[in-house]
Amino acid sequence: MQTIETKSLKVGKYVNTSHVDNVIRNYKQERWVQNSERIGKEDSLSAWWSVEELEEFIEHAKTHGADGVKFYFAAYDKETAPMAEYTDRQTLVMVATKQKENADGTTKNKDIYVATDKGTNIVAYNAGRLCPPLCGQSQDLDNDEIGITIVDTKDKGFVVI
Repeated sequence: MQTIETKSLKVGKYVNTSHVDNVIRNYKQERWVQNSERIGKEDSLSAWWSVEELEEFIEHAKTHGADGVKFYFAAYDKETAPMAEYTDRQTLVMVATKQKENADGTTKNKDIYVATDKGTNIVAYNAGRLCPPLCGQSQDLDNDEIGITIVDTKDKGFVVI
């Protein structure tokens, strides 16, 4: 019997509460305040999908040969926003990927495209529930709290988010 060795593609790790609090606080202080000022309203801080949706997307991606998922940071405009409240806010787009080896031996995670009756299309998923504006608006969730951060906006004072 021939044994084929497979190489693990894992790149992430489990993290603790302190790590999560730290990276979210960094984001709020270094990106969120400026984004919110630029678009004239509170930008989103999170995008939520059910486990069922995530499992379905992963299964769909696997049927097209995916071995990973890339999360793209993105922003809605009036044409792409699934609802008016999402216009100009940031979101995440999940895209199925397949790791490919380059001629020089390095690897790259390539987005997967498939042929459809309407032409070539990317294997992707979007339109999660954004917070803000839809924080705690599901009967299934008590709230979407991700902690409070006090941000020094220099000449504009402090903001509590």
